[in-house]
Amino acid sequence: MSNLIRILLAIFLPPIAVLVTAGIGLQFLLNILLTILGIVPGMIHAIWIITRRS
Repeated sequence: MSNLIRILLAIFLPPIAVLVTAGIGLQFLLNILLTILGIVPGMIHAIWIITRRS
């Protein structure tokens, strides 16, 4: 999946973007927690995971 699509997913559905990029694990659970606390921290974390893994 291209990074552009993953970044768009990160903006609208951050946990799904992390799930597609990193799979089920600590990063996915952390992103769910951050998204619950606020959408912006979840988006920042998701974009960071996507750019770090590319």
